[in-house]
Amino acid sequence: MSLKTHTCGQLRPEHADQTVTLAGWVHRRRDHGGLIFIDLRDRWGITQVVFNPDISTEAHKVAHDLRVEYVVKVTGNVRRRPPGLENPDLATGEIEVLAEEAEILNPAKTPPFYINEDSPVEEALRLRYRYLDLRRQRMQRNLILRHRVIKFIRDFLSDEGFIEIETPILFKSTPEGARDYLVPSRLHPGKFYALPQSPQQLKQLLMVAGYERYFQIARCFRDEDQRGDRQPEFTQLDLEMSFVDREDVMDLIERLFTAIVEQVSDKKLLFKPFRRLSYYEAMDRFGTDRPDLRFGMELVDISDIAAGCGFRVFAETVAGGGVVKGLNASGCGGYSRKQIDELTDLVKKFEAKGLAWLALPAPGGAAQVGEEGAVRSSFAKFLSDEQVQAIIDRLDGKPGDLLLFVADRPEIANEALSRLRGTLGERLGLRDPNVLALCWVIDFPFVTWNEEEQRWDPSHHLFTAPMDEDIPLLDTDPARARGQQYDLVCNGYEIAGGSIRIHRRELQEKVFNLIGLEMEDAKQQFGHMLEAFEYGTPPHGGIAPGIDRFVMLLAGEPNIREVIAFPKTQSAADLMAGAPSPVSPEQLKELHLKLDL
Repeated sequence: MSLKTHTCGQLRPEHADQTVTLAGWVHRRRDHGGLIFIDLRDRWGITQVVFNPDISTEAHKVAHDLRVEYVVKVTGNVRRRPPGLENPDLATGEIEVLAEEAEILNPAKTPPFYINEDSPVEEALRLRYRYLDLRRQRMQRNLILRHRVIKFIRDFLSDEGFIEIETPILFKSTPEGARDYLVPSRLHPGKFYALPQSPQQLKQLLMVAGYERYFQIARCFRDEDQRGDRQPEFTQLDLEMSFVDREDVMDLIERLFTAIVEQVSDKKLLFKPFRRLSYYEAMDRFGTDRPDLRFGMELVDISDIAAGCGFRVFAETVAGGGVVKGLNASGCGGYSRKQIDELTDLVKKFEAKGLAWLALPAPGGAAQVGEEGAVRSSFAKFLSDEQVQAIIDRLDGKPGDLLLFVADRPEIANEALSRLRGTLGERLGLRDPNVLALCWVIDFPFVTWNEEEQRWDPSHHLFTAPMDEDIPLLDTDPARARGQQYDLVCNGYEIAGGSIRIHRRELQEKVFNLIGLEMEDAKQQFGHMLEAFEYGTPPHGGIAPGIDRFVMLLAGEPNIREVIAFPKTQSAADLMAGAPSPVSPEQLKELHLKLDL
């Protein structure tokens, strides 16, 4: 028999005069002399319990011993709270339970931090006592939201004709863009399994097998440096579809994500349908292929104006093949030199040599360029009035604006200004936390040149198909070839990446050759794939949205650790369990391993 008849979030006025049994944790305790009030908490909510010695002296004695986080069972009668004493902040705030019996199921030590309030706690302490941190209402809201998102995905895709299939966790080590986690084999000395970075090959083989529509809530592993939106083990929605083109996959995901946002979260979508940008347009306008479209402040190229001007930094950059790009920090024309220097320090972190600036006076100041006090600038004195005015016009400068510029190689200028744009967007309150701006980025370059290795690298992964019309370019001009890749971006984060895949052996071998993968090595690593392509492989494509990252955005959290039950730290450590940890010499011997530290 259950230890409780109702949850702590279930009781309402219609339950009045019923005898109920609740069980949970002591959330708060208030002793009012004769009466003791306990807020009893479980996953579903909080109920106020009143201990009155006139009703039960035994229960009242138990209440004297209760402290926060004690586990307790209470039986009592439900009644409406007296008029004026209702609590509108609680779903159960119109009722209370008069305790008739009480039993301490387990006492608790004083927690190392407050569980009954969302006060700041140092993250290392939270992770050390994660099982206590997970009791806090904020964390429970996040994990319940995660559950609802995953359940919605499963139901939606099942209705769309997909079937869920699990793929192996122990697989073969193959180059997929990040470092593998390796698992030594006891039965095959000197050989290793790899934990999957993604089920990429396996889901393609399921298309060869004829399942046509597969999905999986997949655990993936990558041994790479950590950051706020990355973990060594993470969860993605993995799906693959046969007999589709790019539009089919994108349409499905757009419908899925729209439905999740509108039915599971309280966020608002900025774009319906989602915006679309080519890779080159995104880089040109925002300096990144994962732009935050909640606000403008787009990057503007002024290289043509800067070419040959009197400011050597601009002129020499353009002459050397670089660019001069800027953005308009609207309303920031009154920034002090100290504030501008702080922005300069920011762009220097991303390899920019400096930050040129031009501040326009607030409304009511000098009217025209060339007049005394018309502009403050780090470079305007080297340019003609006409050139300065052309730059202001190009950036749509208005009185009170601050125009900021980076002159450098295109990749450095884009990265530095993109980071600057994000910082200013946050500082100026332009990034509405209640809005999700989803967009597709498409038409990526198929390959990129690796200067250090002197070879071509795939911009997505080895199995992405080039655009059909660009296949001839693989032999003549690979830099101009585009891949059938598509990324879904939300508020500055890439939350999904996918592509139409190669399904013919001869094209796959051509790509291996293009990127410098010797055929013997290709057969050793991907022979099973090449052979499978000879047995009637259908055209297919897929995508892999990151569940951790998307739930993070839905929950309004700053990093994915807040939506994962037991995450690792930035150094990939589990502070609660003490992992990674040493193993015994006997275990190493069984695995035929010796340590060389």
